[in-house]
Amino acid sequence: MDLNFKSFGSGEPLIILHGLFGTLDNWQTLARRFAEHYTVYIVDQRNHGRSPHLDSMDYPTLAEDLRAFMESQWIYHAHIIGHSMGGKTAMQFSVEHPDRVNKLIVVDIAPKAYPGLHEPIFDALLSLDLLAVQSRQEAEAWLEPRIEDSSVRQFLMKNLTRGKEGTFEWKMNLPVIYKYYGHILAPISVREAFEAPTLFIRGQRSRYILDEDWTTIQDYFPNASLFTIPGAGHWVHAEAPDLFFETSMRFLST
Repeated sequence: MDLNFKSFGSGEPLIILHGLFGTLDNWQTLARRFAEHYTVYIVDQRNHGRSPHLDSMDYPTLAEDLRAFMESQWIYHAHIIGHSMGGKTAMQFSVEHPDRVNKLIVVDIAPKAYPGLHEPIFDALLSLDLLAVQSRQEAEAWLEPRIEDSSVRQFLMKNLTRGKEGTFEWKMNLPVIYKYYGHILAPISVREAFEAPTLFIRGQRSRYILDEDWTTIQDYFPNASLFTIPGAGHWVHAEAPDLFFETSMRFLST
């Protein structure tokens, strides 16, 4: 299986993984900044963006996808950045293949299980009749009362595209993502701790990494540090891109 990706720059490899409902395009602007120092690979995870749609999805599988991607690109080891679901994929990969990861940055996610938070989003997206929608404006108008946060709505709308027949479709494999949502919420599976330098970055307004999670994080990632970005929510890299970039570069380059 070949994951869809884009690459920029030269130097040591840096792989960036998006979160749930995301695509590699969410990271393109920051990737170009990192590409002044690294060879950057932004990757669509399975069932997202333009990567293959397959009827399986859990963190060991996503980690295996990443291993196969690195093999296909002749990448023997890399720095890895992962946000949310991508952060869990990156953590799972790191504990399974510690020799393949130089430094790890986990963005606003812990290795624990989470309660379901996205059911209203799934309900709205799955109930939108794409065959009847005539324009993007019509689709957004239908979603607006069901997904009131405009930034979340705009983020999700990036998945809407026209298919070969001219009707709208989701880039992501929405039915399979919904089917395996419980696996996305699940904790990562850890047999041995990842000893290499690891940076957890969280948003001050986010509740995804709590202070009480730190003991577990340090059990799994004993060489971890934590940085909190003031005023930011879950999409830390989008809300505070300059501080996120500076913090990440300081960690990666020392």
